Amino acid sequence: MKGERVVGGLSCGQVLDRLSDYLDGELDVAARGAVEEHLRGCDGCARFGGELRATVRALREHLAAAPSPPARVRRRLAEALDVDPRSEE
Repeated sequence: MKGERVVGGLSCGQVLDRLSDYLDGELDVAARGAVEEHLRGCDGCARFGGELRATVRALREHLAAAPSPPARVRRRLAEALDVDPRSEE
Protein backbone atom coordinates (compact mmCIF):
# COMPACT_ATOMS: atom_id res chain seq x y z
CA MET A 1 0.00 0.00 0.00
CA LYS A 2 1.48 3.33 -1.07
CA GLY A 3 2.14 5.71 1.81
CA GLU A 4 1.58 2.98 4.37
CA ARG A 5 2.32 4.10 7.91
CA VAL A 6 2.75 2.20 11.14
CA VAL A 7 1.00 3.93 14.04
CA GLY A 8 0.09 2.29 17.32
CA GLY A 9 1.82 -0.89 16.24
CA LEU A 10 -0.45 -1.37 13.21
CA SER A 11 0.12 -0.57 9.56
CA CYS A 12 -2.58 1.08 7.49
CA GLY A 13 -3.23 -2.26 5.75
CA GLN A 14 -3.71 -4.02 9.07
CA VAL A 15 -6.19 -1.36 10.16
CA LEU A 16 -8.11 -1.66 6.90
CA ASP A 17 -8.27 -5.43 7.41
CA ARG A 18 -9.82 -4.88 10.85
CA LEU A 19 -11.97 -1.83 10.13
CA SER A 20 -15.22 -3.67 9.47
CA ASP A 21 -14.87 -5.71 12.66
CA TYR A 22 -13.95 -2.51 14.52
CA LEU A 23 -17.07 -0.71 13.30
CA ASP A 24 -19.22 -3.72 14.19
CA GLY A 25 -17.75 -3.85 17.73
CA GLU A 26 -16.31 -7.31 17.16
CA LEU A 27 -12.70 -6.69 18.23
CA ASP A 28 -11.35 -7.55 21.65
CA VAL A 29 -10.25 -4.70 23.90
CA ALA A 30 -6.56 -4.83 22.90
CA ALA A 31 -7.24 -4.94 19.15
CA ARG A 32 -9.83 -2.17 19.44
CA GLY A 33 -7.34 0.00 21.35
CA ALA A 34 -4.63 -0.56 18.73
CA VAL A 35 -7.02 0.39 15.89
CA GLU A 36 -8.16 3.49 17.77
CA GLU A 37 -4.56 4.53 18.44
CA HIS A 38 -3.75 4.14 14.75
CA LEU A 39 -6.83 6.14 13.73
CA ARG A 40 -5.85 8.96 16.11
CA GLY A 41 -2.41 9.15 14.52
CA CYS A 42 -3.18 8.53 10.84
CA ASP A 43 -5.30 11.12 9.05
CA GLY A 44 -5.78 8.96 5.93
CA CYS A 45 -7.13 5.97 7.84
CA ALA A 46 -9.22 8.20 10.11
CA ARG A 47 -10.79 9.87 7.08
CA PHE A 48 -11.46 6.54 5.35
CA GLY A 49 -12.79 5.03 8.58
CA GLY A 50 -15.16 7.96 9.05
CA GLU A 51 -16.43 7.63 5.49
CA LEU A 52 -16.92 3.89 5.90
CA ARG A 53 -18.73 4.41 9.21
CA ALA A 54 -21.07 6.95 7.60
CA THR A 55 -21.74 4.62 4.66
CA VAL A 56 -22.49 1.64 6.90
CA ARG A 57 -24.76 3.76 9.10
CA ALA A 58 -26.68 5.12 6.08
CA LEU A 59 -27.05 1.64 4.60
CA ARG A 60 -28.34 0.21 7.89
CA GLU A 61 -30.85 3.06 8.21
CA HIS A 62 -32.01 2.55 4.63
CA LEU A 63 -32.44 -1.19 5.09
CA ALA A 64 -34.30 -0.71 8.37
CA ALA A 65 -36.70 1.69 6.66
CA ALA A 66 -37.30 -0.57 3.65
CA PRO A 67 -40.85 -1.86 3.43
CA SER A 68 -41.36 -5.52 4.07
CA PRO A 69 -42.28 -7.63 1.04
CA PRO A 70 -45.96 -8.43 0.46
CA ALA A 71 -47.38 -11.41 2.34
CA ARG A 72 -47.66 -13.50 -0.84
CA VAL A 73 -43.94 -13.03 -1.54
CA ARG A 74 -43.00 -13.93 2.04
CA ARG A 75 -45.25 -17.02 1.84
CA ARG A 76 -43.72 -18.16 -1.49
CA LEU A 77 -40.22 -17.62 -0.13
CA ALA A 78 -41.01 -19.62 3.01
CA GLU A 79 -42.43 -22.43 0.86
CA ALA A 80 -39.36 -22.39 -1.38
CA LEU A 81 -37.04 -22.59 1.60
CA ASP A 82 -38.96 -25.58 2.99
CA VAL A 83 -38.41 -27.61 -0.19
CA ASP A 84 -36.06 -30.57 0.23
CA PRO A 85 -33.15 -29.85 -2.14
CA ARG A 86 -32.89 -33.58 -3.00
CA SER A 87 -36.40 -33.46 -4.49
CA GLU A 88 -35.14 -31.02 -7.14
CA GLU A 89 -32.75 -33.59 -8.68
